Amino acid sequence: MSFLYDPPILQPSATSSGAALERALREQQTLLDSAGAGIVFIRQRLVVRANPRYAEIFGYASHHDLVGQTSESFYPNRNAFRALGRAAYPVVSQGKTYRTEQLMRRRDGSLFWGCLTGTLINPQDTSEGSIWIIDDIDKQKNAQVQLDAALREKQALLENAMVGIVFLHQRRLTHCNRHFEQMLGYGPGELAGSLSQRWYYHDTDWEAVGRESNAALAQGRSFEGELTLRKKDGTPVACEVRCKAIHPTKPEDGTVWITLDITERRQAQAELARIHGELERLVQERTGQLRDTVNNLHREINDRRQDQERIYWLAHYDPLTGLPNRTLLAERSQKAIEMARQEQSPLAVIFLDLDHFKHVNDSLGHRVGDALLVAIAKRLRAVVREKDTVCRVGGDEFILLLPGANARGAQRVATKLLEASRQPYQIDHHELTMAPSMGIALYPEDGTDFDTLNQAADVAMYRAKLVGRNTYSFFTPEMRAQSVRALQLENALRRALERDQFTLHYQPQVCITTGQLTGVEALLRWQHPELGQVSPAEFIPVAEDCGQILPIGEWVLRQALVQLRVWRNQGFALKTMAVNLSAVQFRQPQLPEIIKRTLAETGLEPGCLELELTEGVAMDDPRAAIATMDQLHACGIRLSMDDFGTGYSSLSQLKRFPIYKLKIDQSFVRDLDDDANDRAIVSAIIRMAQALGMQTIAEGVETIGQLAFLREQGCTEAQGYHCGRPQPAAQLQALLAAQLLC
Repeated sequence: MSFLYDPPILQPSATSSGAALERALREQQTLLDSAGAGIVFIRQRLVVRANPRYAEIFGYASHHDLVGQTSESFYPNRNAFRALGRAAYPVVSQGKTYRTEQLMRRRDGSLFWGCLTGTLINPQDTSEGSIWIIDDIDKQKNAQVQLDAALREKQALLENAMVGIVFLHQRRLTHCNRHFEQMLGYGPGELAGSLSQRWYYHDTDWEAVGRESNAALAQGRSFEGELTLRKKDGTPVACEVRCKAIHPTKPEDGTVWITLDITERRQAQAELARIHGELERLVQERTGQLRDTVNNLHREINDRRQDQERIYWLAHYDPLTGLPNRTLLAERSQKAIEMARQEQSPLAVIFLDLDHFKHVNDSLGHRVGDALLVAIAKRLRAVVREKDTVCRVGGDEFILLLPGANARGAQRVATKLLEASRQPYQIDHHELTMAPSMGIALYPEDGTDFDTLNQAADVAMYRAKLVGRNTYSFFTPEMRAQSVRALQLENALRRALERDQFTLHYQPQVCITTGQLTGVEALLRWQHPELGQVSPAEFIPVAEDCGQILPIGEWVLRQALVQLRVWRNQGFALKTMAVNLSAVQFRQPQLPEIIKRTLAETGLEPGCLELELTEGVAMDDPRAAIATMDQLHACGIRLSMDDFGTGYSSLSQLKRFPIYKLKIDQSFVRDLDDDANDRAIVSAIIRMAQALGMQTIAEGVETIGQLAFLREQGCTEAQGYHCGRPQPAAQLQALLAAQLLC
């Protein structure tokens, strides 16, 4: 490159200016010789002149040795030399100075870093050469590399240290490592510029640490201590801290704090202290035991006996009431039956279930329920003899084992239990009365082993519930047959729907005044291939007990409404379809939604559906009943009360029910022709319904005389064999067609 050529050397002339030129040259040479930087003149890539410092930098003994050297020899290789030329030329050709840091090569081949400054002697004529000044910056460069490495190492140390590192100036954070932020639950950079008071748990701690650390740092010492810091979420964290001044003699320049989370260590120390204390206690106890070996042995024997007794108690007694459990009852019953067999003596088993105990748990809570069970257990134990066993078998069920008791003795005990149950229980501020239903089985008539006797007493107890609760019932062979029958029905019911064994019959309901058929009641019928025609009175209670009543009830509702839709499409003006609801269905939370969905699917208005409820459904839980009735009434569905007058209706509750119609039970209608009491009752029901704005329908109407009396009293509708028997939809359709022609 031509710009690397050295300018021509001036030669003194013999003119009068020769002395001045010679002096200028001497000054120039003196400047070159005393310069602290290396200076070289290059022309045509060859050294024309260099100063001593340049020769020293590149390892030459004299700067005269450099004359004629190629400038390429000062570079690591040709590529580096050419790269410098390509980079410098655009700059120096404009008359500017080119500066760079370049890796250079000494005479011995070693490389070093130099700071190069180059310029053309005459930018207009690059052939005159260039001047280059070089500073040996190898030491500075290496120092910078070491500094950069140290800074990287410091940063790596900060980022990877397992302790928190914080730099403070005037107690404000200048920077910290990520571990410190994570330890206190902060995000990256979130603490920058924060006053250190921010992460102290107590302001008083912050002030105390400031005083103590300042005193230590002022004396050239470091500060150490254990502090409670505060995380971002406010939770405390125990830390061990160490503080030093960044400049030992100038603590005001800032401090560095090393912070170690010792929460787990403190917990471990506390646990170790606890264990140490426990070991100390054990050692003391053991020392005491060694001093008194005999007493300790007696104590151990006594403890083992108590443990065994406790284990036995837990295995044989109910933990709530303290009564024997099934395990102990089985042991005692086996012994009692064996003794009864040997001595030819009687034995009785009473199965006792508390009526409506679930209401106590649901309304007052399990705590009150448990307290009530404990009180009942005490009263049961007080009634029976010492040799009798009262056992709690679970929930609100109890079994009484009465050795030596015949039928009369068992009856006497059952009567005492009923009398005892009439006295209310005071549980907290609640006065509760709890009545039992009891079933009684006798040995050997009802069974010769306990399982059979228990099963028989259980069956008898359910009979007691069926006849009205709060009573007792003796087991009979008929009950066993009924129990077997009930099991058979339950198994058959589980497949009856999918096997299409159910049908609906429809019984007409007629207007007493006009004689017109206004509606029908859907009645469920079950024809089993092996059991034959099964009465609803028999299978409905079984379906309720086993949970099948819900799908069956939904099927009945859908089938009845679909049939009403068919009849209306055929032009038959039926106003209502009456469907019975069981207690289980009525208590179903989804009932209103199911009914609304079915009406929508069949395209029928809510007013065409009349749901018949028994008195018991409404009276068991009047508050819940009213809530459900209100939902149904709000939808436009009509509600009627079935079998009215046979239960224990409360008129104060009845007036609150949104009832559309009262259905007079057939037991009052059956003897209207002959019984004045029945006529008085029916008349009173009709008058009451009229006063309450309700309609009435009498069921079981079978004679003209009954119908005439009902018409005279103002009864709205009638239903019974005189008006029409229950019949399949196809047969009823003929009656509807005949009425349509009239």
